[in-house]
Amino acid sequence: MTTPGLRDALASAQIEGVRFDEPLRRHGFYRLGGPAEAFAVISDAAALQRLMATGLPVTVIGNGSNLLVADAGVPGVCIRLKGDFLASEVSGDTVAAGGGLLNTVLLRRIDKAGLGGLGCLAGVPGTVGGAVRMNAGWSVGEIADRLLSADVILPSGEATTLTAAQLGFSYRRAAGLPAGAVVSRVRLRLLKGAAVDEERALVQRYLARRKATQPLDKPSCGSVFKNPPGDHAGRLIDASGLKGHTIGGAQISARHANFIVNLGGATAADVYALIRLARDTVLQEHGVRLEPEVHAIGAWPPGHWPLP
Repeated sequence: MTTPGLRDALASAQIEGVRFDEPLRRHGFYRLGGPAEAFAVISDAAALQRLMATGLPVTVIGNGSNLLVADAGVPGVCIRLKGDFLASEVSGDTVAAGGGLLNTVLLRRIDKAGLGGLGCLAGVPGTVGGAVRMNAGWSVGEIADRLLSADVILPSGEATTLTAAQLGFSYRRAAGLPAGAVVSRVRLRLLKGAAVDEERALVQRYLARRKATQPLDKPSCGSVFKNPPGDHAGRLIDASGLKGHTIGGAQISARHANFIVNLGGATAADVYALIRLARDTVLQEHGVRLEPEVHAIGAWPPGHWPLP
């Protein structure tokens, strides 16, 4: 049930085309979870600033590729960035790209221009803004290596620009990105010449290995846990005897133990139960505390997130 106050605030901010009680299973890779209290497509920075300035809870859905949505849904406003946020412009050896642009689209555009440098986004199905928030990457590098600056809209509605140093990048994290801020646009440094061909070869090998080893045929959010230093989360979960373990409609993949897949009809509670089981079992048997990479949103029961 949507509160009248939320409807009034959205109308006052001139946010149009809002859908209420929108099922978020339609918008996430897991294909599960409850509804958004309100769902809106935002097409320009001015509208985003007006929305943020209302003080309403705002959750960016992005491509939904790394989200675990609570069964009870998400209060406030869930948004997807479109319009101006999908633009990109190459100038010399840099590219400016909107925060809502899919990584795959950006990669195609710079490849068409004969440039490279963003191989770290290959196989990452999310958006540019999400890639900054999670410092996306793999062994070829991370987006932190290429980021010059990011324009962000703060929860107050104020716009500001942060450098890579200010964003405080570390493994799968941008600690300097203020809580609740939205990445609206980024500037990235690219590669030219022979280095582009070398990167392409690395990416092709990586994507082939990914296709051969990951359960890409079932709904999932990709890797559930960050790899601990000097090891791999999937190896530890497999060594704990949990590969293929099923709770409800969710399963620790029999193909790759750091993936939890939706076999059909899974709930967020099913996925959470497997996350807890994997984390607790690995800690007990190997003394390693795995940290989730999946981003949980919505109205979870008290004590669920962060993991106890």
